Amino acid sequence: MRSKVILLCTLFWLLATEGAMAQQSAGTSAPMTVEECIDYALENSLTLQNARLDEQIANARVKETRGIGLPQIDGSVQVTHNQQLARFFSVYQTAQAFGGVNEQGEPNINIPGVAPTDVVASQNFFQLKSAGQAGLSINQIIFNGSYIVGLKAANAYRELSRRSAEQSSEQTIENVTKAYYSVLINQERLKLFDNNIARVDSLLRTTEALRQNGFAENIDVDRTRVALNNLMTERDKFVQLQDLSMALLKFQMNYPMEEPLSLQPVDFNTLQIASTIDSLVSDWDYSQRADFRLLTTQKNLQELDVKNNYAASMPSLVAFANLGLSTQSPDVAGIFTTNTNINDNGNIGPDKWYGSSLFGVSLQIPLFSGLQRNYKVQQAKLNLQKVENGLQQTQSAIDLEIEQSRIMYANVVKTLASQKQNTELAQNILTVTEAKYKQGLASNQEVITAESDLREAQINYYNSLLDALMARVDLLKSYGLLSEYTN
Repeated sequence: MRSKVILLCTLFWLLATEGAMAQQSAGTSAPMTVEECIDYALENSLTLQNARLDEQIANARVKETRGIGLPQIDGSVQVTHNQQLARFFSVYQTAQAFGGVNEQGEPNINIPGVAPTDVVASQNFFQLKSAGQAGLSINQIIFNGSYIVGLKAANAYRELSRRSAEQSSEQTIENVTKAYYSVLINQERLKLFDNNIARVDSLLRTTEALRQNGFAENIDVDRTRVALNNLMTERDKFVQLQDLSMALLKFQMNYPMEEPLSLQPVDFNTLQIASTIDSLVSDWDYSQRADFRLLTTQKNLQELDVKNNYAASMPSLVAFANLGLSTQSPDVAGIFTTNTNINDNGNIGPDKWYGSSLFGVSLQIPLFSGLQRNYKVQQAKLNLQKVENGLQQTQSAIDLEIEQSRIMYANVVKTLASQKQNTELAQNILTVTEAKYKQGLASNQEVITAESDLREAQINYYNSLLDALMARVDLLKSYGLLSEYTN
C-alpha cells in the first residue's frame, strides 16, 4: 500500500513538473501589477541602460582627471643609424686638432696648400654612425589651478549624469504607468462591450419570440439587430485598439513584443481617488523635481567653468626628472655587442652604455595672452547668467505646471463622480424599461434607447476614470513625487 502511494505521488509530481515546464515554454507568466511593470521597465529600458552607461563613463572620467595629478612616467628606447653622417665644418687648423694623429704621429687631416684659417668640410669625427638611447622621464604636478578646478568639475559631471538618469527614470515611470492603466481601462471597456452585446442579443431573441407570437413587428426585430451589429463592429475595432495599447505598454517596458503579457486586474469600483494630494506635499521643495536638480547641477558646472578660466591665469609648478642611457657604435650590430670602452673611472671595461640624469622644477607664469583669457572669463560669466535665468524660468514653469495639474485633477475627479452617478442612473433606467417591455408597457425602441444611454454613460465613466488616473500621474510628476507614489 505504501509503495502505491509513493508511486502515485511520484507520478503526480512528474505531471505537475511537466505541466509547469509546458506553461513556461508557452511564454505564460503571472499577472503583473503596475509596480512590477515599472520595476521591469527600470531594469530593461534601453534609455535607462544608456543613462547608467553615462554614469559609468562619468565615473571613469573622474578617475581619469584624478590620474593627471599622479606622477606621469614615460619611457623610450631608440636605435638610429646614419648611413651618411653630416660633414663637420670648421677652419683647417681646428679640423687638424680634433682629427687626431696616425701611427707615425702625423695629423690624420693633412691637405697640402690649405691655410690654417681656411674653412674645410671634414668627416664627422665627433659622432659614430649608429647610436642607441634609452630614457625615462618623470613629471609631477605640484600646483596647477586648472587641475584643482578640474577635479571639482569631474565630480559635478558625475552628478550631472546621475541627475540625468533620475530624469529618465521618472519619464519611464510616467510612460509605463499611463500605458498600464490605459490597457486596464480598455479591458474593462471590452467587458462592457461583451455585456452590452449579450444584453442586446437577449433582447433580439425576446423580440423575435414576440414577433412570432404577434406581439412585435418586423421593424422591432430589425432595429434590435442593427443595434447588435453596430455593437459587434465597434467591439472588433476596439480589440485592435486594445492590441495597440498593449504594444505601447510593451514598448515602454522594453518587453518582448512576441511574448504575452498579463496584467493584474484592478477593481475600479473600490479604487479610491482622492480629490487632493495635499498630505503628500506638505514639505515640498523645488529640489524634489528631477529637472530642477539637473539644472542646479548644470549651474554648478558653469560656476566651475568660470573658476577654471580664472585659474588659467595662475602660475603652475611642475617637478621633472629625466634619466637616460646612451651609446654609439660604427654600426648597428655594435650597439648590441660588448666592446671595450673607457668607463667613468677612466679604466678599460666592457660597459659601453653611459648614464645621464637631470631633475628640476618648472614654474610657468602667464603674463599676457592678448586678452583672450579676459574674454573667456566674460563668456563664462554670461553663460552662468543664462543658466541662472533658466533656473528662475524653470521655477515659474513648475509653479504653473503644479497649478494646472491641481485644477485639472480636481475637475476630473468631480467629473468622475458625476459620470459614476450617471452610470448608476442609466442602469436603473434600463432595468425599469426592460421590466416594462416584458410587461408590454414599453416599446422596443425605448429599450434600445435606454441601452444606448447606458452604454454611453459607461463609456463616459471609464473615459473620466482614465482621465483621473492620468491627471493623478501628472499631478504627482509636477511635484516630483512620481517615483514614490505610482499607484
